[in-house]
This record gives sequence, C-alpha cells and structure tokens, in this order.
Amino acid sequence: MAASQSGDSFADRHIGPRPGEIDDMLKTLGLATLDDLTVKTVPPSILKPGGYEAPPMSEAQALARLRAMADRNVIAKTMIGMGYSGCITPPVILRNVLENPGWYTAYTPYQAEISQGRMEALMNYQQTIIDLTGMELANASLLDEGTAAAEAMTLMRRVGKAKGETLFVDAACHPQTIAVIETRAAPLGIPVTVGDPFADLSGLGDDIYGLILQYPATDGAIRDFRALTAKAHDAGALVTVAADLLSLVLLTPPGEWGADIVVGSAQRFGVPMGFGGPHAAFMAAKDAFKRTLPGRLIGVSIDSRGKPAYRMALQTREQHIRR
Repeated sequence: MAASQSGDSFADRHIGPRPGEIDDMLKTLGLATLDDLTVKTVPPSILKPGGYEAPPMSEAQALARLRAMADRNVIAKTMIGMGYSGCITPPVILRNVLENPGWYTAYTPYQAEISQGRMEALMNYQQTIIDLTGMELANASLLDEGTAAAEAMTLMRRVGKAKGETLFVDAACHPQTIAVIETRAAPLGIPVTVGDPFADLSGLGDDIYGLILQYPATDGAIRDFRALTAKAHDAGALVTVAADLLSLVLLTPPGEWGADIVVGSAQRFGVPMGFGGPHAAFMAAKDAFKRTLPGRLIGVSIDSRGKPAYRMALQTREQHIRR
C-alpha cells in the first residue's frame, strides 16, 4: 500500500513554487524580492507604488461594488471601427448561444462527433463563410483577425512556390493586424514591408512571397485589387485578403478576383462588442491548401450504419493527432 502512495503532495505539484525555489529563480534574475521583479516587469505608467487596497468581500458585496462602479460609465456610440462594429443581437440568440458556455467554450472538441448538432452548426458556418468569400474551403474559426492574418502569413510561406522571403502588408490594414503580423514575423525571421500596394508594388519583383491586403480598407475605402492580384500571381506570390464579412454581401467576393486566402473577424455576424473581444475569426482558402490549413475542419462522412454523419476532417493536421 505504501508503495502505491505518491511521494509528493497535491500542493507541491499544483500550487506554485516553494519559497526556496522562488529565491533560486530571483537569484538567477539578479533580483532580491518579488517586489523587485514587479518593478522590473510592470511598465511605470501602470505601476502603482504601495500596492492596491483589496479588502475581503463576499460575492454579493463584490458584485454590488462592481455594479456601482459600472453605473458611473457613460454609454457612448463607438466610432472607432477598425474591424469592430456594434450590432443588434436578438435576445433568443444572446440567451441560448452567447450566454451558454456550451457554445462559446474555447476547449478543443477532441470527441466532437458525439454532438452532431454542434457539428452541423459549424458546417453551416463554414458554408456561409465559403459563400460570402467566394473561396473553396473554410475552417471552423480562429481567434481574431490579427492572428488569422498572421496564420495566413505562415500558410503562404508553407505552400507558396515563390523564392522570395519578404511579406508585403497593405498599410491600409487595421493597425492591430499589422502589429500582430510584425510580432509573429520577428522570431520567424520573416521580413515585413508595410506600404501602399498600388504605389510601392509597381515593379513587383521575386523578393516578395506574399501580400496581405485589406478589403475594404481600415478607413472604409473600397479598392479594386484585380490587376494587383494578377501581377502578384505572375511573380509567383500569393495574396491574402483581410475582408469585412458583411461588406461581402454587396462587394465582389475576393475569391472571384483571385485571392488565395481570405481572413477576417466573425464579430460581424452579430457578436456583441464585449469591450473589444475576444471574438472569433474566419479563414477561407483554396482547396489545394486544405492539408496545411490551420484550425478545425468539419466534414461529412458515413457512420457504421451507412448514414451521413458530421465529423472533424483531416485531423492529421491537428495537435492531438500529431502528438
């Protein structure tokens, strides 16, 4: 019996480092105390010397305090834009979907097939993205538009045939998208050039492997990228378009004028602003990229009784299979 008992305790394994381990880590960093670490880590603009007063409260007291603080806010109409727009969310959807953790959980559905209803909903979502973007394939969402654009950056690098190493990013992309792309590109060693695609790419060479364009632009401008996309393809480069979903109801879908990948925010589908996110993103692409496309793919198969059934497709791309 004694041999079956673990020599370590739950607290040691799950509740942080011991005091001695903390001292060792601080010594490695050349610091004396955790307060010194805080001063070195937290930007001075938000660091409050002396700490914060947080007296003990019950849950009811804390909620009452937070509501009193929130009541001081003045609700104004946001005009910031940049891919985020207020929308009307029907109460039945708000209650039964957006406020239901069974729907909005970020947990990976490792045994997703047991919920055929959820599979069908995701399949319908993918088909809607395909219809609006004019592409051949769509995944079952990513995190946000910025990270979706960064995924497109690496996807173009994997599947592209161009010899170039540089990514060209439209200066009219949303600023947060540009920032995420540059952050992701730095450790990967991918040079990023930000500029005007019409002025700066007049002599598009073989040094560029991919382009990321915004449609419409972050300032709302609608530009025709047909000729630029054809020129990029002639030079061996691929083209990703960051698009506004609702605008594609009226505008020509990027897939119809040659885009290789289309990304964007699914917040435009009626998701509340939620103080700026997180929401969800979409990625649509050509069918040729399906085996290296990031995210989940929902497809249709046949079950043991010969009936159609929804399932996660091409899971060899997935972390839980590769592991």
